[in-house]
Amino acid sequence: MALKSTIHKAELSVSDIDRGHYANHTLTIARHPSETEERMMVRVIAFALHADEQLAFGGGVSTEDEPALWRKDLTGSVEEWIEVGLPEERRVRRASGVADRVFVYTYGGRGADLWWKQNATELARLANLTVVNLPYESTQALAKLAQRNMKLDCTIQEGQVWLSDGAESVAVEPQVWQAVAPARR
Repeated sequence: MALKSTIHKAELSVSDIDRGHYANHTLTIARHPSETEERMMVRVIAFALHADEQLAFGGGVSTEDEPALWRKDLTGSVEEWIEVGLPEERRVRRASGVADRVFVYTYGGRGADLWWKQNATELARLANLTVVNLPYESTQALAKLAQRNMKLDCTIQEGQVWLSDGAESVAVEPQVWQAVAPARR
């Protein structure tokens, strides 16, 4: 018998000073049995960094043709394709052909460093790709915030991210490894 996803609920309050986005988001997060709490919380951080009414969780781990998160326009065209982890270079290339902008949020310390070293040259050819690494210590601390029901506050300012559950706060300093110019909305 196949194991089912565990459903997590999050009330996420985002204060993104960099983008001027201030909103509360009610999230339902399906955590696949093979997904770690760390990866799930990296998805939450990625959501906060791109928070928008049209942003949605994709099938992620369990669905090959969907990302961890994506934002589509009203016609169904993919504006943002957001991957989490260490995706295959081929998958990122395919996403680059489907979406206006592609983001990859890596984590895992040395594993992420090795992934970037192996893929940087090929990925540099993708003009619509941004690659951001989240430090190992930060993602480990984020995993400790994971609960079945969460009330989280996220503040983003000058590229730094703070996530708090009211009792604990985690600071995340994303490291941009490859960037494209911001899209105009």
